[in-house]
Amino acid sequence: MAKLTPLAKGLITVAILGVAAAGAWHLGLKKIMDKGEGADVAAGASGDGAAKPATPAAATSGSGPLGSAGNPLKVSIVSFHGYAPALVANGKSLKTQAGSIFERNGVNVELVIQDDIPTLSTIFESGAAHCAWRTSDFWAQEQPNLRNARLDARAVMIVDNTQGADAIIARDPQINRVEDLAGRKVAMLQYTPSDGMTIDAVDNSSLSARRKESVKYVYINAEEGTAGVRAALESGNVDAAALWDPDLSLALKNIPGAHVVYSTKTATNLIYDVIVCDSRVLNDAASTDAVQGLVTGWMEGVEAAKRNPDDAVDALVKTEEFFTLLAKDEGRPFVKQLFSNLVWTGLDDNARILGLAGGTNHYERVYRRFDQIYRKAGALANPNSPVITPQDSFDYRFIRKLLEKNQAAQQAAAKPEFTFTATERAEAAETEAAVTKPVTVGFQSGSGALTKRAEKTINEEMVPFIENNGSAYFEISGNTDSTGAHDTNMRLSRQRAQAVVEYLVSQWEFDRNRFSVVGNGPDKPLCDESNPGSEGLSLEDCRASNRTTRIGVHTR
Repeated sequence: MAKLTPLAKGLITVAILGVAAAGAWHLGLKKIMDKGEGADVAAGASGDGAAKPATPAAATSGSGPLGSAGNPLKVSIVSFHGYAPALVANGKSLKTQAGSIFERNGVNVELVIQDDIPTLSTIFESGAAHCAWRTSDFWAQEQPNLRNARLDARAVMIVDNTQGADAIIARDPQINRVEDLAGRKVAMLQYTPSDGMTIDAVDNSSLSARRKESVKYVYINAEEGTAGVRAALESGNVDAAALWDPDLSLALKNIPGAHVVYSTKTATNLIYDVIVCDSRVLNDAASTDAVQGLVTGWMEGVEAAKRNPDDAVDALVKTEEFFTLLAKDEGRPFVKQLFSNLVWTGLDDNARILGLAGGTNHYERVYRRFDQIYRKAGALANPNSPVITPQDSFDYRFIRKLLEKNQAAQQAAAKPEFTFTATERAEAAETEAAVTKPVTVGFQSGSGALTKRAEKTINEEMVPFIENNGSAYFEISGNTDSTGAHDTNMRLSRQRAQAVVEYLVSQWEFDRNRFSVVGNGPDKPLCDESNPGSEGLSLEDCRASNRTTRIGVHTR
């Protein structure tokens, strides 16, 4: 057996610590939910989806009003670089320092590192914290369980948006698209953003139902965490892995041939981190100033961290052992480059993501989508928990108040996040589409005009997919089956693809530069009409799968 180098030993140390942060919730949280919050349901909790606080709010546990020096507003976080702006706002400390951004905003904040990731009910009922981090998908799983425990909470702000910090990667050069995962083994941690992202990508791919079933999800033991996922790929026991930073960057750096198949650098509107607060605090008029101070100070911390990212590195290394070790073994530049894979979301970003400047509310769209994914996957302790409307998961008061008096942020939020050019689109198209979604957009026979039914299909199946992939370019292709004259099929398929693009541009105001139009006719079938049984389909179903409009995602 090869001896471990000092670097490898250091990485293992980092990885073990990382496991605590990254993996614990899946093992620990799910079990705790099953045994704890789920048990509350069995014991006779109302189960009507309504929050019915059973104990006094933790806000009254300290000395003085919430947010004062004697009773700081406590926020549970994990060791993650997305929360660096809060550390900067706190004076590079876990507790508010004199002269810090939070102090200037009249609030004392205590950041509580809980890398074992207790459930929200444990955090709130123990008084460990009044607010806590959650990813938007994680939050969609946990809020129903929290209500079953007779508690509730609301998100109050979005603090980061992963744009490259989550990815499916592979080392086999033959795996370059989501569709290439058919028949392959993909390692990940169950019920994590990695799991949800992979399920979403495979669901939206052009694989047939049979071939989607052939993707083998290899769930690594939570005790092994993301380091176990990375090790599985490195050992060759799996063909691909879904990871997040810093293990993602470590895998790409250290595993020969490792490359990104699909990531949030393309699916930019898929994974957000939010801060959620106990509803008892949010409903207490005496405590809302403290929450407003937290939101205001965090937003100012984002601007400060962006102006001086080295300060953010300092804050992480100084306050979190995980980053102390990571910087020691990999160097501070490695920590700093992690920042390039996510966006610390300021006020204008919050306004854009929440749809407060017009356009789609991406947060609510994602919350709804992941609620569907995780219910189907069995992630909820009580699968019969009522569906919570996304509007009931977020308290918009604090971001709205800031936005009302910040015209610059309003104007910034109204602008597109990305710019698109025909030149860049052509460059992006040189690489194979990362994933291709087929959509059955119905047309009348021989016609290239959209029907109302076709428009509804585009609204429901194409638009959310485009919005997920916020930075991507797209190839819209028309496709037919093999019946009919080839020349006619080629002409008609292009007309139909063009009609789809015109609708997306005119009705949904997507940038025209994002789209290229192709008419494939019968030349690129998804199903072999000479052998439909190979996909488990009848000949007619096989032909129907070929008569689709396809939307291919090209990474910029």
